[in-house]
Amino acid sequence: MQDLNLHHLELFHQVAKAGGITAATRAMSYGIQQPAVSAQISLLEAGMGVRLFHRRPFKLTPPGQELYDFIAPFFGKLPQVAERIAGKSSSHLRMAAPGIAMKNYLPEVIFRIRKKHPAMELTLLDVGSEGVFRLLEREEIDLGIVDLDAKVPQGISKETLGSLPLLLLLPAGLPMPRGGLAKLAGEQALIRTSSRSSMARMFEKGLAKKGIRWPARMEVSSIELVEAYVSRGMGVGVTVKVPGVGFSKAVKTIELKDFGKLTIAGVWRGTIHPLAAEVLAELRRVASSI
Repeated sequence: MQDLNLHHLELFHQVAKAGGITAATRAMSYGIQQPAVSAQISLLEAGMGVRLFHRRPFKLTPPGQELYDFIAPFFGKLPQVAERIAGKSSSHLRMAAPGIAMKNYLPEVIFRIRKKHPAMELTLLDVGSEGVFRLLEREEIDLGIVDLDAKVPQGISKETLGSLPLLLLLPAGLPMPRGGLAKLAGEQALIRTSSRSSMARMFEKGLAKKGIRWPARMEVSSIELVEAYVSRGMGVGVTVKVPGVGFSKAVKTIELKDFGKLTIAGVWRGTIHPLAAEVLAELRRVASSI
């Protein structure tokens, strides 16, 4: 016996439930003609080697009745299963963002939304921008918060939430040399995030415009770690000015005014999740107030 075709089984289920091919084609939500249905059922019968029903008048044969009794629970429960899955999906929000956003902005935003949606389920991932885009491509998250220095990948939608200026982070006791940035680059180790990060790329572009070469001596995974190592006198770091987030007394900052600003955006793929849209609305409100 040939492998059973699921589409053939679905058509047989529709015909058996409706009591005939004509009645089944009228009841189906998608357009299919009677001859096509009859041909598909004939293929199913040929593959199984049995007649499943008599055409005129319509009546299931014993093998047809046995097959219908077996497949009816599966096809009959599909609509309820689909509704249940859709309902669970609509109440579960999967988000990814850098740790600084997770810690300083999202808790209040999530608190407000959970007051409106007590049954909401959350998956929150502390991930840098590169990781956010990978998760979106694999459809493992519904919404990401990223920093950008260029266009988003094809197929990704974005909403800009704000922009952050680049800062140079120095140990508190280190004076800025008279030779400025070029002199500093020749004397101090550079600590920054990965060369693939938007912040590092923007900093490198700014250096290139000034004719300065300053390769990183230390690459770390977050701006929090940049501050941690600069505060211990291990070099000079690159970070961003995040509203409402200060620095320790062990470091001082110099704004890199002519290096541009890093765009902060919400990103998603396809139709935005309803809860993700609410998160973005709350983040817009937060951004406008700081």
